Formats: sequence, structure tokens, C-alpha cells
Amino acid sequence: MPPIADSHLHLDDARFDGDRDEVVARARRAGVAAFVAPGIDAAGWPRLRALCHATPGAYPAYGLHPLFVARHRPGHLDELRRLLADARPVALGEIGLDFHREDAQADTQRHYFHRQLELAREFDLPVIVHARDALEEVIHTVRRIGGLRGVVHSFSGSEQQARQLWELGFMLGIGGPVTYERAQRLRRIVAAMPVEHLLLESDAPDQPGADHRGQRNEPAWVADTLRCVAGLRGETEAALAAATMANLRRLFGIDIARLAPR
Repeated sequence: MPPIADSHLHLDDARFDGDRDEVVARARRAGVAAFVAPGIDAAGWPRLRALCHATPGAYPAYGLHPLFVARHRPGHLDELRRLLADARPVALGEIGLDFHREDAQADTQRHYFHRQLELAREFDLPVIVHARDALEEVIHTVRRIGGLRGVVHSFSGSEQQARQLWELGFMLGIGGPVTYERAQRLRRIVAAMPVEHLLLESDAPDQPGADHRGQRNEPAWVADTLRCVAGLRGETEAALAAATMANLRRLFGIDIARLAPR
């Protein structure tokens, strides 16, 4: 079995503080050789950077997450610019729009999203995008700014929206939700989509799959997602693992032959 990757997990989340080393070890035993760990706010970037440097195969991304817009300040965009220039991470993220809550502060979210997309274009970095109840606007914004590439993580949109993202050069991050039989629309999209636009992820410690519902999610369980997606597509797990690792390398520039921490 070729190695697999978790293209989206929150390695610095406090829910891992008691057993982070064991979580990583379990993931390695399950075949997970690389991890992409996006940041969510400026206060957490230094810790995330240190954790990834201490964890071989873990690669940080830095961004200002829309769910935590109340924590963000205009000066954080300047800090982000300096960090991108200094650290040269594999991506800018997690960024995006989330209009699920009534107190979403939509205009403020838009400001930070637009500015970070412009930074990604300036630094020629892929973006890791969060889109909840906002996917149409995310697609429109990405198209309007132009010159971007990246992944919409935990994709839950329509087939038409998926096609629009592929046309823009974006990938879809697929994780635990696809393992639930009720996720019929997502399963249909995943079964038929071009494999070159597919990435596997956990979003750990959130969004566990069907076999672990109600539990803290772990990157080791990306192997369950691999198994499910391969079955939906009628492919071998080995072939799908190889294809998604190639996608990871193409998007993030991660060379799995030399898994050095960044």
C-alpha cells in the first residue's frame, strides 16, 4: 500500500494536548505519511509552526478562519504577510466564509477572505478554503480575483458547484462525512469526479466518520475514508492512495520521498 496523507487536520487543537504523540503514531501505523495542518488565528501560528517542525511529515499553513472573525484584527493581515515571506508555508489557510450562524459578521468575513486571497495570489500559494452556507459566494469571489488554486475542504456542495471549482483549478477535500450512507449527493459526486481533483482529509479532531461517530476524530481514520471512496469509485485502495498523494504533491509541493518538517 502506498502512503496516504491527511490534507487537513488541526494538529494544534487543545483536544490533542493529552496524547498528541500517540495520535500521530497511530496515524503513521495506519499509513498516513504526511499531514497538512492549517492555522485559524494569529495567536496560534507560532505554536502551530513549532508543532509541525517537531513532527516529521507535518506541514503548516497559516490563515485567519472565518469562524473566529471576532479574534482577528487588521494588523493580523500584516503579520500574515511577514509570516508568509519568512516561513514559506505549503498553503495559506484556513480561510473562507461561513454564514451558518446569525452573528456571522458577513462583511467582516468578506474583508479578511478577500485580503487573504490577494495575499495567496501575491505569494503564489494555494489556499485552503472553508465554505459553509457560502459556497456560491466563495466560487464567485475566487473567480473574480483570479490567479488562484487550492482546495475547498469538507466539500458539501452540488455537482454543478464541484464542476465550477474544478474549472477554477480547485480540488475537493473529502473526509468522514462521505462514509455516512445518508450522504448520497456527496457520494455520487465522489464516485464520478475526476480523480485529479480529489484530496483525502480528516478535519480532526472534528467530523469523524460513520465508524467513529460521536468520538474525537483522528488522522488515522483517513484510512477509513480511503477505503470508502475507493469502494464508491470501484478502484483499488492502492491506486486511489497513489493518485491522491500525487494530487497533494502537485497542489502543496510536498515531496513524499523527502518528508522533512517545515
